[in-house]
Amino acid sequence: MAALVALVAAIVVAPGAQAQGGPPVPVLDWQPCDASPDAPDVHFECASAAVPLDYAKPDNAVYHVALVRKEATNPGKKLGSLFVNYGGPGAGGTDSVEADFLNPVIYGGPGLYDTLNQQYDIIGFDPRGTGRSDAALDCQANQETQGIYSIPYATPDTERSALLKKDRQYVRRCVQLNKPLLPYVTTGNVARDLDLLRQAVGDTQLNYLGFSYGTFLGATYGALFPGNLGRVVLDGPVDADDYINHPTADLQAQTSAFERELDRFFQACASDQDSCYGFGGDDPHAAFDALVEQANANPIPVSTDNPWGWTADTRAVTGDDILNATIYNLYRKEYWSPYIAQELRHAADGDGSGIRMDSDGAFGYDPETGTYAPDTDRYFLIGAVEQRYPDNNDRYFRLGKSSYNTFDHFWFNSGYVELNYGLFPVGANGRYGGPFTLPDSANTPLVVATTYDPATPYRGAKALVKDLGNARLLTMIGDGHTAYNSESACVNAAVDGYLLGGALPPAGTVCKQDTTFSGEEPTSDYTPPSLAPQAQKVGGKQRPLIRTATRHDHRVP
Repeated sequence: MAALVALVAAIVVAPGAQAQGGPPVPVLDWQPCDASPDAPDVHFECASAAVPLDYAKPDNAVYHVALVRKEATNPGKKLGSLFVNYGGPGAGGTDSVEADFLNPVIYGGPGLYDTLNQQYDIIGFDPRGTGRSDAALDCQANQETQGIYSIPYATPDTERSALLKKDRQYVRRCVQLNKPLLPYVTTGNVARDLDLLRQAVGDTQLNYLGFSYGTFLGATYGALFPGNLGRVVLDGPVDADDYINHPTADLQAQTSAFERELDRFFQACASDQDSCYGFGGDDPHAAFDALVEQANANPIPVSTDNPWGWTADTRAVTGDDILNATIYNLYRKEYWSPYIAQELRHAADGDGSGIRMDSDGAFGYDPETGTYAPDTDRYFLIGAVEQRYPDNNDRYFRLGKSSYNTFDHFWFNSGYVELNYGLFPVGANGRYGGPFTLPDSANTPLVVATTYDPATPYRGAKALVKDLGNARLLTMIGDGHTAYNSESACVNAAVDGYLLGGALPPAGTVCKQDTTFSGEEPTSDYTPPSLAPQAQKVGGKQRPLIRTATRHDHRVP
């Protein structure tokens, strides 16, 4: 009850009527908010923007959106502000922007905004229900036993009544703890917030970089405010129409893409056994399946003497843990080796430490506190409010059995998991379900897609480009979720050239991925995902759909 009272208190009555012609533009009182003593020369400013809770009744109540800004380093050539969204739904932007500047300074390596920050103020914001904004959503759930991806994963042998009971308890808990805000967290409302934020920083058009689910937000913004589009990049694009209106078909396509990506890992492993640490010999696929079966029958112990120095959680590893850790690591090709490969080799040799570490990370589990990050709760709640799921329990049991019979490894990513959405009782406020077509008079977004993206399949990217009509597709031939910054110098040059110079790459431009199937040995200095200082960046229906810049990801829609 205390959490419910706090939620209500965070949403305040507006002090006055709306301004003529629309809601008043927020006044931003930027204040210094440097984030780390380890990087004393990296400076940020923070602010809070008052926006209407309900755009249909903008004078009724106010909601506060948190923002962070890293000012342009070359103000004489400043192009304005670049708003960024990392995906989800459920990912906040304030912590992630700070981390994308701090981590390269503290840990070394290139930064996401090294080039763009010269001419843009980089602005991260926490969409409704996330991060530091009012009443951030949190079901306070144990993701391993209560959440939508809890284990053991449901199969046709799972007792129907037990699954219904678990899911009903989880949905009821989520609604009770978050009900006052829930109807208003739709992407349509976030897009309307974003247009007010654009005006608040003084930009006549929105310059925007969106990853994963952030591409759906970008497409929604473009559909609602086509005349306000500036330079917009959508990386790891979602099929906007399927995501919001046909989520079951969207999840099935995503699950198929994850299976395809796993097969590509097996192929790479078979052809390069050195990078695969000898796992599986000439048939890693068969070795993987046998290992999962073995771990389900006899869980694999966790040794405290392991390459990662992982001693925080020593629970034995099951086959479901192996699947969970593996799908988690398929988000980035650089995770194939050493992470997936070495973790599987250690597990086959009787040590489940690497699998335990990354299964915990996928659940957002912090062994030091025994708590779980709320990212998956936020992912579920925002999607459940606005995606079209019928109230028909039998449908989800049929879908679950079909998914189990179709997808050998990742069936849990669609079907049974959707029962939670079918049980969800809260209606949406401000939902926008299309059309997503952009007029020829609008500025043209650059859509960046990877041919073997497991979280946002390439065919969905082509569908989004077709729906937008006025859009330019840039293709990267390669693996993993999202392409800009760390995967291809060709992609980086095209994106930077567009955002900084306004020149779209020629139609039909194709880039190759630079990342190869190899990696450095992990060391005991490695920071576990659930304890990493950087916020998650992931994407889709197995955890939030977010760009993966650190090893703390989720799935996509």
